[in-house]
Amino acid sequence: MILAKTELDFDAIVIGAGISGLYMLYRLRELGLRVRVFERGTDVGGTWYWNRYPGARFDSESYTYAYSFSQELLDEWDWSEHFASQPETLRYLQHVADKFDLRTDIQFSSEVKSAYYDDASRSWEVQLRDGSKYRSRFLITGIGTLSYPVWPKIEGIESFRGETFHTARWPHTPVEVEGKRVAVIGTGASGVQVIQTICKTVGHLTVFQRRPNWCAPLNNGRIGPDEMEVIRAGYDAMFARCSETRGGFIHTADPRLTFEVAEEERYEFWEELYASRGFGIWQGNFYDTLTDKKANKAISDFIADKIRERVDDPVVAEKLIPKDHGFGTRRVPLETHYFESYNRENVELIDITETPIERITENGILTGEKEMEFDLIIFATGFDAIFGSFDAIDIRGVNRRRLKEQWHEELATFLGIQTRNFPNMFMVMGPHAIQGNNPRNIEYKVEWITRVIKHMTEQGFTRAEVGSDAQEGWHEYVVEQGKDLLMRGVDSWMTGVNRNLEGRERRIIAQYTGSMQTFRRRCKEVEAGGYRELNLK
Repeated sequence: MILAKTELDFDAIVIGAGISGLYMLYRLRELGLRVRVFERGTDVGGTWYWNRYPGARFDSESYTYAYSFSQELLDEWDWSEHFASQPETLRYLQHVADKFDLRTDIQFSSEVKSAYYDDASRSWEVQLRDGSKYRSRFLITGIGTLSYPVWPKIEGIESFRGETFHTARWPHTPVEVEGKRVAVIGTGASGVQVIQTICKTVGHLTVFQRRPNWCAPLNNGRIGPDEMEVIRAGYDAMFARCSETRGGFIHTADPRLTFEVAEEERYEFWEELYASRGFGIWQGNFYDTLTDKKANKAISDFIADKIRERVDDPVVAEKLIPKDHGFGTRRVPLETHYFESYNRENVELIDITETPIERITENGILTGEKEMEFDLIIFATGFDAIFGSFDAIDIRGVNRRRLKEQWHEELATFLGIQTRNFPNMFMVMGPHAIQGNNPRNIEYKVEWITRVIKHMTEQGFTRAEVGSDAQEGWHEYVVEQGKDLLMRGVDSWMTGVNRNLEGRERRIIAQYTGSMQTFRRRCKEVEAGGYRELNLK
């Protein structure tokens, strides 16, 4: 027997009140559904609520990161910088929540412990950490790809008597770093932003680097009232451009091949990109930069020379130049005077492949050479990407099949939105979904999920579960779309590798690396066919 609508607490439960969860709530309420969002934080914001570390900011242009669904919202919000800082971004999302009265359907300080599917009632039972339980027809995850922090496997972390913080769990109260002896472990995107920000005020900063990353200048700038009006007048054209580029950014690959261009002109082009804002040098480079090894080596050599120019000590400069992957084959952190940080007398770089960390002690960090004393240790060691935020919840589908077990046996989804054995569960940012400029992709996927649910509601369907053939077909499509990218042969979170986690040393197909256009084309085909791949009942 199928439970009537009135026997369910909600029509839909959404996990997470970040960019995905807020927009999902907005769209589902438009359908007249009873929706509840459970958020473990004390406010909205998701990524921009948790990541409060010094220097945290966008590396996509602020205005491209904004919601596009409301003209009134676009008209009234002024961005102060081309790449907004975390406090401004959080204020923006708080403004969105207040403007559309979204908080009335959000329950804060509510961490989801488990979600069990019941096939008899075609509904989900969601239990919070406090023991309370709620049932709904649909379960929608807005928990993000990079949201579950990973601490490094270093002995003695708990023995340190000073302060320790992970960048993804930075306290809401101020952290004083002025004049202190500070260690930063990790030089990914978060580490880069922290290092370049605090180096000017700490007493001494020691950076522990396992592997360097290719970084490029952010070239941020303030946005005055006149420029904001120009940006606002161009929103329609800008969003249209984002929908036409491979990754949803305003940058798109140059149609020329690297070695079709004369050497002098090639270097002039690279210099122009290096001096431009944002991801242009990554997303707007020559067409073969990310697919041809020789072309990739050429741009890698160019960036390496830039690092050598900017770092005074040639030995330190070489340590900051990646040797195990080419430019753009891993996520490219954008920086502001990051490399110049190492020219300061109070900043020291330690390559832990040469001088390993043996353990953390009561007073600091013991390496193979000596014990170093610190007042504060900052762990910029990233996330359990793809899996972490899902593994943190006990999600069970048909016949109590555990999502964690299923995905660790074989990671497979359909459109990155559904996965076999978990009916009525939709993921806004699931594995094998399009990545890139996240808000642009989030809006598209939220609207697609909304249309599925609308169709089900209008047609009286109460169950949606992707078939095995469709899921296998999608996996083949994902493999095919990204087969030429050099990143597939590089260890990174984008290929599922995380050496801080057991069993995560092997590369897998972890995300969709084709273009936005090929992703959306397949989504449109599914919709035009009446969602037959979802076996609606």
